[in-house]
Amino acid sequence: MATYKCISCNKKVGMEYLQKKIRCPYCGSKMLFKPRTNPTSVAAV
Repeated sequence: MATYKCISCNKKVGMEYLQKKIRCPYCGSKMLFKPRTNPTSVAAV
């Protein structure tokens, strides 16, 4: 299950809440992002 974070208050928002509304339940912001679990690195050639 994916979890998203709010840009404004930096709290976690579960996917079950996002199926009903597209706002943060804590501060009301519409800006959410999905944090990456593994950092991605690219080697320059």
